[in-house]
Amino acid sequence: MSYGGVDQGRRRFLTATTTVVGAVGAAYTAVPFIASWAPSARARAIGAPVQIDFGKLEPGMQMRVKWRGKPVFVLKRTQEALDSLKAVEGSLRDPSSNEDQQPAYVDSKTRSIRPDVLVLVGICTHLGCSPTMVKASDAHSLGDDWQGGYYCPCHGSRFDFAGRVYSGVPAPTNLEVPPHHFVGDSGLVIGDDGGNA
Repeated sequence: MSYGGVDQGRRRFLTATTTVVGAVGAAYTAVPFIASWAPSARARAIGAPVQIDFGKLEPGMQMRVKWRGKPVFVLKRTQEALDSLKAVEGSLRDPSSNEDQQPAYVDSKTRSIRPDVLVLVGICTHLGCSPTMVKASDAHSLGDDWQGGYYCPCHGSRFDFAGRVYSGVPAPTNLEVPPHHFVGDSGLVIGDDGGNA
């Protein structure tokens, strides 16, 4: 029906058509824009879990891998290193690992899933330097009571063989334990809890 020379049917058709074309155009514009927010393949790879084989590590040896751009220490602990954990508890700031620096599924004393294998982010919790493993048998100037562990040469922070921080050093918390799980006897996946959480 036409009112005053205007065809209302045609007007509704043109309005509906314009709306549909505009919505399609908006969708074509929005899709690439929203897709640009997704992380790049490189960014996804940096955050991806890392799988390693530590089967060739002998007790007392450590390997260093990279995960999310951070160094991660994988230490095959000796029985002597495990025994030292109890001996140093009185000298530690957080011996029971009450601070949230590790997944809930690791043992709070050994800070590991398997007592013989320690997995730590190798970054000091003070200012981000990388600590060095210093065994009790190594030449060092850390005192006669040093049981072995990690020493940060930047500002003197000390950690035991579970990554627990000593009292009276600049580092405020224990070294971080990343999410991880074991695959078989010698496989380790860092960055994924494997359903342990």
